[in-house]
Amino acid sequence: MSGVNLHYNRPSSPQSSLSQPIGDSLSTDGGIVLCLAACPTPLAAHPGVCRTEPCIIVASAVIGALDRSVDPCHDFYSFACGGWVRNNPLPEGKSRWGPFSNLWERNMAIMKHLLENTTMKGLSKAEENAQMYYKACMNETKIEELGAQPLLELINQTGGWALTGSWDKNNFQEVLRTVSANYHCSPFFTVFVSTDSKCSNHNIIQVDQSGLGLPSRDYYLNKTANAKVLTGGYFLVELGVLLGGSQETSRLLMQEIVDFETTLANITVPQEERRDEELIYHKIQAKDLETLAPVVDWMPYLTDVFAPVLLNDSEPVVVYAKDYLQKVSDLIASTNKSVLNNYMIMKVVRKMVSILDKKFQDAEQRFFEVMYGTKKSCTPRWKLCVSDTDSALGFALGALFVKATFAEDSKAIAEDMVSEIKWAFEDSLKYVDWMDQGTKKAAREKAEAIYNMVGYPKFIMDPKELDKVFNDFEVVSDLYFQNVMQYYNFSARVTADQLRKTPNRDQWSMTPPTVNAYYNPTKNEMVLPAGILQAPFYSRSLPKALNFGGIGVVMGHELTHAFDDQGREYDKDGNLRSWWKNSSVEAFKKQTQCMVEQYSNYSINKEALNGKHTLGENIADNGGLKAAYKAYVNWIAKNGEEATLPALGMTNHQLFFVGFAQVWCSVRTPESSHEGIITDPHSPSRFRVIGTISNSHEFSKHFGCKADAPMNPKHKCNPMCRPSLFLHQQNLTLIWVNVSSVCSSGVRK
Repeated sequence: MSGVNLHYNRPSSPQSSLSQPIGDSLSTDGGIVLCLAACPTPLAAHPGVCRTEPCIIVASAVIGALDRSVDPCHDFYSFACGGWVRNNPLPEGKSRWGPFSNLWERNMAIMKHLLENTTMKGLSKAEENAQMYYKACMNETKIEELGAQPLLELINQTGGWALTGSWDKNNFQEVLRTVSANYHCSPFFTVFVSTDSKCSNHNIIQVDQSGLGLPSRDYYLNKTANAKVLTGGYFLVELGVLLGGSQETSRLLMQEIVDFETTLANITVPQEERRDEELIYHKIQAKDLETLAPVVDWMPYLTDVFAPVLLNDSEPVVVYAKDYLQKVSDLIASTNKSVLNNYMIMKVVRKMVSILDKKFQDAEQRFFEVMYGTKKSCTPRWKLCVSDTDSALGFALGALFVKATFAEDSKAIAEDMVSEIKWAFEDSLKYVDWMDQGTKKAAREKAEAIYNMVGYPKFIMDPKELDKVFNDFEVVSDLYFQNVMQYYNFSARVTADQLRKTPNRDQWSMTPPTVNAYYNPTKNEMVLPAGILQAPFYSRSLPKALNFGGIGVVMGHELTHAFDDQGREYDKDGNLRSWWKNSSVEAFKKQTQCMVEQYSNYSINKEALNGKHTLGENIADNGGLKAAYKAYVNWIAKNGEEATLPALGMTNHQLFFVGFAQVWCSVRTPESSHEGIITDPHSPSRFRVIGTISNSHEFSKHFGCKADAPMNPKHKCNPMCRPSLFLHQQNLTLIWVNVSSVCSSGVRK
């Protein structure tokens, strides 16, 4: 499942005269920007300048983020974001900051108000439970009173730990089952229920490699560059001492854990080697796991994890890490049982740190300060509690959020915009000459079949349906640790229940307040939560140029994921199968190799990006911009030019690209930048902008960039366009004529 972490995972001072020309071929007169000299067709009559209060406010924000001293054709990111970066130092406690982060903070403040407003009438039971869960999290007096006791009791119930008391050296299988089934921990591998990629109308048990204590295997394998593994060790020692172990005993046990996890990192397969799902998909029966990884008693394990569902040894299972599973079985078999027990219990401890008292949270904060370069701060307790409530009861909280913030017609407006973006993408497919006609026809059918989920899943607005979903989740007053354990048990039961049910489109992977979006290949659907359908991505008061450059590009990004290097392997029904002709597959790989090389040549702090790891997101970024711009041009053709913003000295076409770039303005610590390069499938913000616009002929046309300017390289990577017509053109007008005929033809009627 791809997400724009647009991931998972993110987040003003004007220069010189407000009417300063942007490029060599621009001139201004009374705030109206004249046509580019290289423009092959004259501009239509312009409606003038918008001087309403919303336009003035928006123009001020855009201007404040610019750095007019930078030539946009030389470095468009610095031009569009230089002022923003200069005037937005990292907030304390943050490792990264940008419009995504800022909007999430605003959404959290709204959720805080909703969770604390216990006078609201007519709430569903689930919504009341969300408020109670939050209140228990906020009860720091009770949390401090209990201290580490809830975790110590949990450890004893799990079989004990050498650091805190006696333990049974012969209970490896029982401890593995307990930590996996009861506490959401995956010490050696992860087992879950999800849609069968080759049979998308069925759910199936899936087994994959698990995560590590640090964000990436690279932290363990390159210790010269990543001293953070030592920091992780110190953190574990501190946790051991807080739980009652001596400094020396804690140090010895934690060193064993770090050494074991380093070995585990060595057999973990890098993500860039797992991008072809056809190659890593292996369907077997449960009994075959005993041969593949004999160190685990698989049937008792699966029975516990998916209780109360009845299983037998012929239960189908998809394994995504066959070689890894064999190697981890060998590793477990050759490792001392005390080390295995220490590792499993420490995985539980590490997971529970954030729900314990302040001593544990302070220890975690010190770890984050070194790991991500955050400045020491005291994050308000309410932010932690809002975030955790969103994780546990996010759809109940989402119902409150939607009712408070999401206008009734916003869903329809966003769906209409998705329709415009989808048309633009489908129309562009006509002009992809390296794709055979049969594959092209199937690709258009897939694009037409993409299901759009906008705002929120329907069930959350029906109190009875919402309560039915959370009926089995008991929340108790003032006992936060117990509520988290209840959530783990509830979540495990829900997961098990899905095994015998048909995949449901109303089951989202993001809650409504989330500032993100995603595409799910097995459902062939894209999801746009209410949380992102706000300024600066979208607003009724924004010019269409900014809406298309903001949320329009996000929509195009998610749609393009259906045809990136992973999404293209799934057909219109969400099934993983070979539906492209071999000639088109090879042509696609040749086209996208250009993008792998392009992004691999970018670097931050002298550290190169991994263009193979980020390929899918880079394809989506480029395709999203192209589809959104084409949709905007089509909107103009149907509705006429809109008024320009005052004082900018920009055409609306230029504003489209500036709006796109300013969504990605960001600041980040060096440590966080390093972590992003080795873990994030998205390119860093700077290269999401310049990598994309330097492949855009439309950008170069509207900013009058000379041939071979840094933002207008001779060779451009355009997987969904015909490259042969424009790779060697030197004249801007000729380039635009060719691109128009190949990639941008057609106006939607």
